[in-house]
Amino acid sequence: MSGHSKWHSIKHKKAAKDVKRGKLFGKLVKAIEIAAREGGGDPAGNATLATAIQKAKDASVPADNIDRAIKRGTGEMEGVTYEEIWYEGYAPGGVALFIQCLTDNRNRAASEVRSTLTRNGGSLGEPGSVAYLFNQKGYLLVAGPEDDVMLAALEGGAEDVSDSGDQWEIVTAPTDLPAVRTALEEAGLGIDSADVTQMPTVTVPVDREVAPKVLRLVDLLDDLDDVQAVYANFDISDEVMAEVV
Repeated sequence: MSGHSKWHSIKHKKAAKDVKRGKLFGKLVKAIEIAAREGGGDPAGNATLATAIQKAKDASVPADNIDRAIKRGTGEMEGVTYEEIWYEGYAPGGVALFIQCLTDNRNRAASEVRSTLTRNGGSLGEPGSVAYLFNQKGYLLVAGPEDDVMLAALEGGAEDVSDSGDQWEIVTAPTDLPAVRTALEEAGLGIDSADVTQMPTVTVPVDREVAPKVLRLVDLLDDLDDVQAVYANFDISDEVMAEVV
């Protein structure tokens, strides 16, 4: 997907800056709580939890915060109960948006997502209107020699490895992400980002005029406290992406 890896890398770097402002910790901790609640507190038997913990560690979330999040998720400690809700909608240009929320207030989350969409040229869709356009996958961006990347990724169980210029895009089944990451790390390869994501099966080309509107809306949604992640099926060329970000 043209522009996909570049946008993913940009989001990763922005997230690193957010950590310095203390902005991302809450979302990472909520993800750990939900994963522990749904699959148990042992990361060895809960791949979703293992990925959430690793992502938090990558962002330098303190170990105590991670441990408390797991205990809240398993019920060993009291805490706020978060509900996972998915919203579906559209950005300018007909770009599909798949929005994951973890919230303790369904009405607040719905109101903020809806108003952010409508104020910025988007619209809220009906349940099922765009979900079918996305598949859950593990996704990594890795730097290193082609042979080394290919060998380690495939030995780890990756589904696909593709060249994205100065990095390699690696796609895995969601549950295989930890094993693939471990294989890459053991091979001494540099991992720029590793996450479970929603990958679009169909993309929508976006031109220079529409691209800033789409990216602004995605950023505004992502900044909402109840929003955990925003997935979109835009296809922005590298040239346009370089101009607008």
